[in-house]
Amino acid sequence: MFFTNLFFGMDFLWWILWSALLVWIFLVPYDIPGQRNRKRSAILILQERFAKGAIDLKEYERNKKILERDKIGPS
Repeated sequence: MFFTNLFFGMDFLWWILWSALLVWIFLVPYDIPGQRNRKRSAILILQERFAKGAIDLKEYERNKKILERDKIGPS
């Protein structure tokens, strides 16, 4: 009889379940099935464009020199 008001009428396991659900919803900032998305650096984007043939060697070297001079490349 005195168990009716214990844990506000919910079983202890239900409190654990609901608490875990709330933690998962509000504190996990990333998609569970996916991986964390990383920001691509400017030099990596430049290398990908050169590999795809979107830019030629002259433009690649010029832009790479600018990025290395300005220290915008990978950290």
